[in-house]
Amino acid sequence: MDMRLLGNSGTVVSNFALGTMTFGNEADERTSHRMMEDYLSAGGNFIDTADIYNAGASEEIVGKWLHSNQAARNSMLLATKGRFPTGDGLNDAGNSRRHLRRALEGSLRRLGVEHIDLYQLHSWDPLTPLEESLAFLDDAVSSGLISYYGFSNFTGWQLTKAVWMAKLHNWQPPVTLQPQYNLLEREIESEIIPAALDAGLGLLPWSPLAGGWLTGKYRRESVPAGNTRVGENPTRQFQEWDLRSSNPRTWHILDALAQMASAHGAEPAQIALAWLAGRPGVTSVILGARTPEQLESNLQATGVELSEAETQRLDALSAPVVGNYPYGPDGVNQRARRVS
Repeated sequence: MDMRLLGNSGTVVSNFALGTMTFGNEADERTSHRMMEDYLSAGGNFIDTADIYNAGASEEIVGKWLHSNQAARNSMLLATKGRFPTGDGLNDAGNSRRHLRRALEGSLRRLGVEHIDLYQLHSWDPLTPLEESLAFLDDAVSSGLISYYGFSNFTGWQLTKAVWMAKLHNWQPPVTLQPQYNLLEREIESEIIPAALDAGLGLLPWSPLAGGWLTGKYRRESVPAGNTRVGENPTRQFQEWDLRSSNPRTWHILDALAQMASAHGAEPAQIALAWLAGRPGVTSVILGARTPEQLESNLQATGVELSEAETQRLDALSAPVVGNYPYGPDGVNQRARRVS
């Protein structure tokens, strides 16, 4: 794997991270431990989880593996998140100091560690003053409970506001942003990625295969059924069959991936992952798998090198559809300036 700096920090992580949302549900403890072993053997050093993944089971499984593997405990970097409900109480959710303190304490306990490398706000909280959330994160860094913090699912204005509020108060700055990003979902390139690049934040894309769409297993002529995410729930959030299958752009992208995969002797998923790992600002692509076989296949993307022509073709086919203003040609040209 390539090794890259974690955003604007001095810490080095592998360009593919292991996502653990399947741990404790789609992957049992034994299977999850096998995938962590395989990931470590492949040269990876960055595990991403969250307190809400299967009601904390994901963090517990990661913690048990680390406890039984001292070498991994010393070399692996841990990222987790807090924000979403962990109980039925009114204060069991959000980015308030009260909830984040309890969420962080719970994550440390389940992971069996005294320190977390990257703690992330899982989403924006419209009810909690941003100063309150950032002050808590700064305190958590100062107290040694976390090394760095970042955000997930923030919009461009939310991210920029947080970055400059931290500067204003001389608090520790954020280092990463974790957004949904893949060949089918590129709208973040209009505002969110420019905001992250401007602040020096590293991107940690989730759902890099668009919930299985970019693996090439779906076909125009048949609604999926059975043991796939969309097959089990065709209206699944972010992966809805009717929404994506009705868009010709989806199938143009999938056709191109299949052609490139054949040329490289690879799988479509590996082409999609290689494209994403090469995007500006991407630090580490989060791989989520149900089985060791899926993980092994995805990790082979580290050996795929796309030509400039292939990258340009995928860029063009997957370009997000936007209006003429402010993100279309006239809006972009209006903001452009050249020396000559």
